[in-house]
Amino acid sequence: MNRIRADKSSDGRAVKVGKAGAETIARNNANGRARVEDAVRVILRHIGEDPDRDGLKRTPARVVGAYEFLTSGYAKDPKEAINDALFAEQDYQEMILCKDLDFYSLCEHHLLPFMGKAHVAYLPNRKIVGLSKLARLVEIYARRLQVQERLTTQIAHTLMSQLDPLGVAVVIEAEHLCMRMRGVEKQNCYVTTSAMLGAFRTHTETRQEFMQLLRNGRP
Repeated sequence: MNRIRADKSSDGRAVKVGKAGAETIARNNANGRARVEDAVRVILRHIGEDPDRDGLKRTPARVVGAYEFLTSGYAKDPKEAINDALFAEQDYQEMILCKDLDFYSLCEHHLLPFMGKAHVAYLPNRKIVGLSKLARLVEIYARRLQVQERLTTQIAHTLMSQLDPLGVAVVIEAEHLCMRMRGVEKQNCYVTTSAMLGAFRTHTETRQEFMQLLRNGRP
């Protein structure tokens, strides 16, 4: 009997494959991983290192594993993360703010890390979402090759489309190693980006309340 198992497509959706299909996927994954490890060895040789010396023999495999983890957001659907935890709530329509969400991402220009904190707020419109899902949404988008501006708007627009709230606000503060370790080498530079949708864009008072809540508890 041909066994069937669930696998994941490139966009994170579950698909069914037979035993032969599963073996083909596994073989292709192994071949692809081997090619990437070879590419890491090329890089090591290019910078003047010997990939066969003791300290570097397992480095290609470690690098591949690290990048698989750091880019794992490609295999996850952010909309599913939100839809799994939507709850009807008729009475609460005040601002919900989840701030200081730590994140780590990779700059798509140099493949160097940038990291910081995301602050996510929304005004519910008869629906709320589990608080942990706000952190999960940030994590899914952060674990892709990114620029900070896109990361900010992706989080905001996904919440707006899935929750249909009265408004969404996202502010991200981050430090970029591509600016600290190379190039201009500015050690104390932080970048702030924001996305204001719905009431946060059209109502000054709502936007000011959001910014005041961000400042609370800070020096």
